[in-house]
Amino acid sequence: MFAPIWKRLASTASTDNSASPSSVPGTSEVPGTLFLDNQSLFQEKTTMSTTTDSIRKSATLSLIAIFIVYFTGFLFYYSQSVVLPHVAAELNGMALYSWAVSIPALAGAFVTLTFGKLSDMYGRRVMLLIALGLFLIGAVLGALSQTFVMQILARAVLSLGQGALAPLCFAVLGDLFDPAERGKWAGPLNIPSGVAALIGPTLGGWLVDQISWQYTFWICVPLALISGVLVLLGIPPLSQRASRRIDFAGSLLLALASSTMILGFSWAGGMYPGGSPQVIGMLVASVVFWALFLWVERRAAEPMLDPQVLTNRTFITAAMAGLISFFGLTAVMVYFPLFLQGVQSLSATLSGQVVTPFSVLMAFMGVPAGLLLARTRRYKWMYIVGYGILTVAMFGMVALTGQTPLVWCFLLSTLAGIGLGAIPTVNTLVAQYAVPRHLLGVATGAIYFFVMIGAAVSPAILGSAMNTTYTRALEASLPAGLKEAVGEEALASLGNPRVLLSPEAMAGLEASFRNAGDPDPGLFEQTVAAIRTALESGLRTVFWIGAVTMAFCFLLILTIPEIPIGES
Repeated sequence: MFAPIWKRLASTASTDNSASPSSVPGTSEVPGTLFLDNQSLFQEKTTMSTTTDSIRKSATLSLIAIFIVYFTGFLFYYSQSVVLPHVAAELNGMALYSWAVSIPALAGAFVTLTFGKLSDMYGRRVMLLIALGLFLIGAVLGALSQTFVMQILARAVLSLGQGALAPLCFAVLGDLFDPAERGKWAGPLNIPSGVAALIGPTLGGWLVDQISWQYTFWICVPLALISGVLVLLGIPPLSQRASRRIDFAGSLLLALASSTMILGFSWAGGMYPGGSPQVIGMLVASVVFWALFLWVERRAAEPMLDPQVLTNRTFITAAMAGLISFFGLTAVMVYFPLFLQGVQSLSATLSGQVVTPFSVLMAFMGVPAGLLLARTRRYKWMYIVGYGILTVAMFGMVALTGQTPLVWCFLLSTLAGIGLGAIPTVNTLVAQYAVPRHLLGVATGAIYFFVMIGAAVSPAILGSAMNTTYTRALEASLPAGLKEAVGEEALASLGNPRVLLSPEAMAGLEASFRNAGDPDPGLFEQTVAAIRTALESGLRTVFWIGAVTMAFCFLLILTIPEIPIGES
């Protein structure tokens, strides 16, 4: 299984340890022939056997290490799709709900580019340990957070580590296997994430319902520690440090461009009106920083994003489709559970079970996708099928209501998982096929970066759209005379739909009605129904945006050039 690496290293070891013919006792030189006596031959075989056994064990432990690391990162990721609505409700953070997704995603976007380059300089082991350390610190801070702002900051720290785990694991695979063998393990590396997807949502929902949401963070602590020990034991340190220059100017401009873009989209419709000077100023600043970034990258000795990659039509089409597809992914992973819990009144555990097919297919579809791609040597048809199915699923979600049968929700979750599940694996491979061999690492990191930007931008835009629609729908749906009946304080608490997700908030709202001397017994029920209707309207806007963007992705991917695999 590990022949490509340990045979090569064993050959080197035997060459270094073998003696010349003249120095080996009991040998005689014949032109073109080397004779060893039995003792020398036994010593040689013993040395080679010991070396190959050691390398084989090291490679096995390295593979176990990256599988456990991969599982650890994705277990948290998949569990949070169900947990986040309850965390936001308990910490009174529904107004900042989208920030809890976009800011950690932005933090993860930075490390996908920087950690890969630093691992070439300082070694995979030290960068994996740093990433796991950040993941561990973020998990502890998340469990201890008392405010939603603190929760967002903790998730950002955690994402600095989590975002680096996947690209670093693939880099270790590249160290372990020759290129011909590497692809055989790229698919199986989806298995740990598939297992995490299988148990993550249900486990997260069970912990929320039965214990506390804090334990979704605490369970990450022992997993991170075990992963760190395996990395220390299994992955060797870098024996010789490469001398390379870090693109600090590009890194700074990239951070400024990404941050201003995320802030601009996050503020629009939420903190500030869409056309306000604050929003326009941020977006204009982002355009300026992006222009400066591209200018610097053209002149950098070792650019973070090589211009040759960014001008490749095949790559940029795949990258843009991957970025835009996150509007569909975010709609399903983040806002679909909110619909199930807030509009259909499902428990966190049951909503997690409905979302599980999507999560599992998202993780496991990479394995058959890789096999089909290797067999057919064509990828465009896989894009068309994937984005086509996902578009159908998103338009199906637009039609969801509070009375939609649960089996229909389950079916849409399954269709979305089938459609979107194969795309990440195909995207990564297409990015590598589209560029010269010496740019494979840059292209892979850039694909991850575009995906993370999509993960950061989409929640901000979708969250702003939902908040705007929810506020307008709530004003139109609240029963007449509510302000006079319950007062300003109780009315202000209706600004976010947390009462639909938190029993404590619902009890508090009902108590405020009683304390205000509500003369109409049905006014409380009418108010809750109005909140539910407003939330349904806000989420339908989210699903509409997801459906339209997926239809655009489908049309965009029709234009991607087909590069026959093997001729790239």
